[in-house]
Amino acid sequence: MGRKKSLDWTTPVACFTIVAMRSYFKHFTGSTVFAVLALVLAFLLGFQMGGSLSEAFAFLFTALMLGILETSLSFDNAVVNARILVNMAPFWRKIYLYVGMLISVFGMRILFPLVIVWIVSAKPFGDVLTMTWQNPQEFQNILVEQHVMIAGFGGAFLWMVFSSFFFDPDKDLHWLPGLEKIMSTVGRIPSVPVVFTLLITFAFFQAMPPLHHVEFLVAAVLGVIVYLLVSGLGALMQGSPGVSVAQTAGLGSFLYLEVQDASFSFDGVIGAFAITNNIFIIALGLGIGAFFVRSMTIKLVEDKTLGAFRYMEHGAFWAIGALSLIMDLGALDIEVPEVVAGMVGLVFIVLSVGASILANRQDKKA
Repeated sequence: MGRKKSLDWTTPVACFTIVAMRSYFKHFTGSTVFAVLALVLAFLLGFQMGGSLSEAFAFLFTALMLGILETSLSFDNAVVNARILVNMAPFWRKIYLYVGMLISVFGMRILFPLVIVWIVSAKPFGDVLTMTWQNPQEFQNILVEQHVMIAGFGGAFLWMVFSSFFFDPDKDLHWLPGLEKIMSTVGRIPSVPVVFTLLITFAFFQAMPPLHHVEFLVAAVLGVIVYLLVSGLGALMQGSPGVSVAQTAGLGSFLYLEVQDASFSFDGVIGAFAITNNIFIIALGLGIGAFFVRSMTIKLVEDKTLGAFRYMEHGAFWAIGALSLIMDLGALDIEVPEVVAGMVGLVFIVLSVGASILANRQDKKA
């Protein structure tokens, strides 16, 4: 018998494995720990409510599936957030990762659906909370009925994010030079992003039944107002006594990222009810995804990935435009599956990364 060969850690494959593992544990340790805890809670919740191991594993699998879907379909969110986060101080990055995580999981995945149902149902908040486990189907029906209002706000806010990037007159790097250069030139006209967003809102307003006109229009206008407030917060606070420029920029960017995350997550929360109507499993599953998306954002910033792939953020912003369109179509009861919406975003990012690699190779040859 020959001697058993030991693993040679100097081989390229082994070195790559070590580097990949170090990178993973550096950026995703917190996400992994949270995922394990969330899955354990889902298992215990299923066992308590169903009284059997099969029911417990069913709850665990549902939470895991929601987490995987949220993570894989939100990469464009990570890229866009990294663009803002790259200019933030390390302190505010940690605030975004940890404090923002509480807001994302508890605020958007639990409190937001409860508040929506509480407002529209005119029931006491305690009754709404009880409804989540005594009559989850009724809770789901009430929440899903508000999809027009949610689509109006989220769609308008994300259209503002999209248009503010492409209608920037100072933007000199263009992935699609014909179209993006024209948009950048048009951006010299003041307030073009607002006009662009309102024109799209008006087009969908005209196409939908009169029954939903008021709620859609009010929600869309509110989305524009919120965008203008949070994106301009830094400028408004500049010069305030006792507030440094770094603190101002950090706070303003943090609030902007939180509202942007909320707009991204609206559709995911509503879509999750197609898989389960248990709000606690939805919160756990989507929370897993939200934590991994935040970790991916930090990794993109620290690894300077956006600088290496020059067109990646362009692809992410085109993906945002597609998501905004899909949200507005949802207001017209034209349902686009969440998987399809996520794949559209992923295609934009993959194409932009491919274009970045080709551009880098051409630069080296030149």
